[in-house]
Amino acid sequence: MNVIKGEMNLIGPYSEIPWLVDRYESWQRKRFAVPQRITGWWQINGRSDKPMNLNTDDDLYYVYNHSLWLDIQILLRTPLAVLRGKGAF
Repeated sequence: MNVIKGEMNLIGPYSEIPWLVDRYESWQRKRFAVPQRITGWWQINGRSDKPMNLNTDDDLYYVYNHSLWLDIQILLRTPLAVLRGKGAF
């Protein structure tokens, strides 16, 4: 519903806990240059197998490199990442 209402994107940066955002440095806030998402680069590249500070790096990679082709790759790889459960808590 949030995607349909335009409040979220299907693909984009990871949403964050509000109290953590208050502690972000300016370079970390660049991840919010595009709307929050349901799936993204971080989702298909390790998830919780990586230290939490690297999810910001993955989100910034998406912000700086997003394209239709990258979005298609993420959409195609997301179901496999979810089914495998690798990196999930």
